[in-house]
Amino acid sequence: MSEDSTVGTRFGDHGEPVSPQHPDVALWRTATRDDIDAIHGVFAAADAVDHPSWVTPREEVADTFDLPHIDHTRDTLIGFAEDGTAVAAGSSFLHPSRDEKFSVHLAGSVHPAWRRRGIGRELFAWQNARAEQQVAEAAAEATVELPAELKTYAEAINVGHQALAASFGFTPERWFATMVRQRSAVPDVTKPDGVEVVAYSSDREDDARTARNDAFRDHWGSLPSTPQGWGKFVGSEFFRGDLSRLVVDADGRIIAFCLVTVNHDDWEARGRSNAYIDLIGVVRDRRREGLAPLVISHALRAIADADIDEAILDVDTESPTGANTLYSGLGFVAEERSVALVRRP
Repeated sequence: MSEDSTVGTRFGDHGEPVSPQHPDVALWRTATRDDIDAIHGVFAAADAVDHPSWVTPREEVADTFDLPHIDHTRDTLIGFAEDGTAVAAGSSFLHPSRDEKFSVHLAGSVHPAWRRRGIGRELFAWQNARAEQQVAEAAAEATVELPAELKTYAEAINVGHQALAASFGFTPERWFATMVRQRSAVPDVTKPDGVEVVAYSSDREDDARTARNDAFRDHWGSLPSTPQGWGKFVGSEFFRGDLSRLVVDADGRIIAFCLVTVNHDDWEARGRSNAYIDLIGVVRDRRREGLAPLVISHALRAIADADIDEAILDVDTESPTGANTLYSGLGFVAEERSVALVRRP
């Protein structure tokens, strides 16, 4: 990377981010694996206020400690009260891909009982500084100049986080809708010649990852899934291969997919059983053949056959594939919205 790199010179080398100072927080420190429960405790309390219809699994927090591109001793900060209670936690994760850009995701929460005191601002300032440091370090090691983006998400009802991010220069860039389909008859979708619809099986793990990376290459904010991250997803206790469906061509290549997870804690939050459709995609050279509604319809039947009340998914409202229109046509109804806020240094 040349010395006149825009990203490198803009961020430079500022050393480690300065630890926050707040009168109500007795200790700020970075995280270790022993802090999984403390981090999850903050997130669980915040979930009930910020997005009461779904919860963050403890396993989701724990899995990040196994990913090689994340160093929680530098990337995650926790704030503790005088009695040792964790009151805030936030992370700054740099995506391992260096193909297109340096992308950093900032996520965190303050326990609802400790909000409106300025703790969130102190935490987000640290996250922002850590993100800049991560980009500067990555730029110094890169062989080509790449743009950078810092990204954070907020539910539409969480106007506090939106305002906080805006004060640091983040702007709303993309809106997403959570769509729900109640169990009902699934429309018949004609299957094109030369393809088959099959249940997901673990021997297709990397083939499915390859299909996912191709299908999402032109989607906003998407970067390639790594083998490690993908393995965590399809190997989790929540992933349901029996409810997930693949479309394969005559050569056995995966050309479309609909991948499903089930988190029973969400059933309690929503008051009814539900399955979450994490990923729907069609490889780019097989688009506009009706494969998306085909694979979704088969997954919906599997979900209904499992006696699950609802199917839920999230969609980019400006998807280049017109996905939100497709889902509406299959009986999904928008319920909630969230926004991605981005800063591009």
